[in-house]
Amino acid sequence: MNMTEHNTLKPNTSVLELINKPKTARGKKTLARILKAAEDLFSQKGFYNTKITEIVESANVASGTFYIYFPDKKSIFRYLMEELNHALRKEIVEATVDCKNRKEEEKVGFETFFSFVNKHNGLFRIVWDAQFVIEEAFMEYYENFAQHYLVGIKKAQKSGEVKDYDPTTLVYCLMGITNFIALKWIIFEKKPVPQKVLEDVMKIISEGAFNLPE
Repeated sequence: MNMTEHNTLKPNTSVLELINKPKTARGKKTLARILKAAEDLFSQKGFYNTKITEIVESANVASGTFYIYFPDKKSIFRYLMEELNHALRKEIVEATVDCKNRKEEEKVGFETFFSFVNKHNGLFRIVWDAQFVIEEAFMEYYENFAQHYLVGIKKAQKSGEVKDYDPTTLVYCLMGITNFIALKWIIFEKKPVPQKVLEDVMKIISEGAFNLPE
């Protein structure tokens, strides 16, 4: 197959429908190398400046091997986004399973999010790049995350642990806080989010930001 870079992925098509998942251990290792190479290059150079030829060269695989798993460059980009979404949600669920209340769950969830982004800041950059590459995938990423987030928030509202704000508005406010705090410290400052910052975030969420008049 020719090493062309035409984008065949149609809007609203699940990338999982187009991926040829390997069944052998060798195939899984090859796919992992391709994914790691793509992640590194996309995060360093951006989607448009990364060529498939560079991905296969970095992964040390034959030129046609890429197309065994992915039909085009956008497919592997979307696959990385879906893997990120799944892995992040899984880590948060596992980290918060023993939390005693919603406030503790939020704090641990924030800590887990910041830790995950610190370890995978290349993938975090890929998500932000997505708004200029595949807008519907960018929207799906956050909408999917929000839908899972809403389940816990609505449950906490029913139990009286969270005030009766519109749950979607609340979820996007909380997601905005975590994403921009991560952007500021992990991406801009290139260091983990300080503990004092996390404490201030929790105070803002718990107590608000304004001093009300007497």
